[in-house]
Amino acid sequence: QAQLVESGGGLVQAGGSLRLSCAASGQTFSTYAMGWLRQGPGKEREFVAAITRSGGTTYYSDSVKGRFTISRDNNKNTVYLQMNSLKPEDTAEYYCAVRPTPLTYSSRNYGYTHWGQGTQVTVSS
Repeated sequence: QAQLVESGGGLVQAGGSLRLSCAASGQTFSTYAMGWLRQGPGKEREFVAAITRSGGTTYYSDSVKGRFTISRDNNKNTVYLQMNSLKPEDTAEYYCAVRPTPLTYSSRNYGYTHWGQGTQVTVSS
């Protein structure tokens, strides 16, 4: 079972950028699609972005499309989330997660398991 460790969160002003990283243990990282999800104060956890095993296909929620970019480096067992033009409503705990089942457009919002501990992103106005 892969262990996931997120990092890169912090406090940033609106319009700023952050890059989150998620390091995975184990030798099976490249066999899984990966996702980023977030949970804001008083909100349910929501899908942010996902990437296929090879990194060739990515999906985003409408709220972050055009501002966030998910990528992965299978040689480093790491998935990234580059966040630009941050808004106060992006404030949340961000989690990476493994997706054991095939990633498709219609299934991008669910099916994630093996969560990391999360990293806090706070965007001030």
